[in-house]
Order: sequence, then structure tokens, then C-alpha cells
Amino acid sequence: MSKVIEQKKQVVTDIADKLRDNKATVFVDYRGLNVSQVTELRKQLREAGVEFKVYKNTMTRRAVEQAEISGLDEELVGPTAVAFSAEDVVAPAKVLNNFAKTNEALKIKIGLIEGNVTSADDLKALAELPSRDGLLSMLLSVLQAPMRNMALATKAVAEQKEEQGA
Repeated sequence: MSKVIEQKKQVVTDIADKLRDNKATVFVDYRGLNVSQVTELRKQLREAGVEFKVYKNTMTRRAVEQAEISGLDEELVGPTAVAFSAEDVVAPAKVLNNFAKTNEALKIKIGLIEGNVTSADDLKALAELPSRDGLLSMLLSVLQAPMRNMALATKAVAEQKEEQGA
């Protein structure tokens, strides 16, 4: 009996470490998904570098308590799966949000972004943002616009002077 308890304590410690160390953690309700859908979801998450696990809610609650995170207990009801990402903050939210669009049974419950509790709506908004490269290109075009407009205005003035001189 004590061996089982020790294993459970180790699982709780592992979950708590993941909650503390990962950049993004998303909790989802997967009730209603069939085996092939869950397999496809796991595949998409794996390709994005996201770990996807299903834990008992009691163990997850204890891990949340051990990691000293508040505000998650209300959402740890019913079938709950957890997606952990150590590298990319946006990857789990983006993959889960895209999957939820085609499979309405998947519901995003709540998340942790760099240790801060985040609502499902905020996670969906984060998932809808363009990629980092897309945002950088938008910023670059905004920064270049005044110089481009100045060059076009200068060229128009020069052409107008040429026409008046001819």
C-alpha cells in the first residue's frame, strides 16, 4: 500500500514541477472525443513540441497546491487533460484552439502562461494572434511607411517641377 502512495506522491511532484517550469500549460475538457480524434490531437500537439497528459483531478489539485498556484481548483472538474509546453508559449493554445474549431467536443478550460492563470477567452485570443514572424513583418511595414510616403512625395514634387520646366 505504501508503494502505491509513494508513486502517487511522485506523480504529484512531477505535475507540480511541470506547472512551475513550463512556459505554457492549458487545461482542456476532452469529453466527447473518440479515440481517433484524441490520437490526432496528440499527434498535432507532439509535432508542436507540446506534451499532452491526462491526470486524475485529485492529483492535479494537489500538484497545484504544491506549486502554490491559486485559481485553478474550480476548473478541475470532470475529464481534464493537460497540455504542457516548455519552449513555446503560444503552441498549446494555437493547436488546441484550431482543433476545437473542427471538434466542438474539445473545450479549453483554463491555462497558465508563465505562471499566471489565464482564462479560456484569453487563451483563444492568444491563439488567434499571428506568428512572431508575422507580427515582426507588420511592425516593419509600419516603421517603413513614413519613409516610403516621404520618398513618394519627394518623387511627385520632382516630377511636377520637371513638367513645369518643360
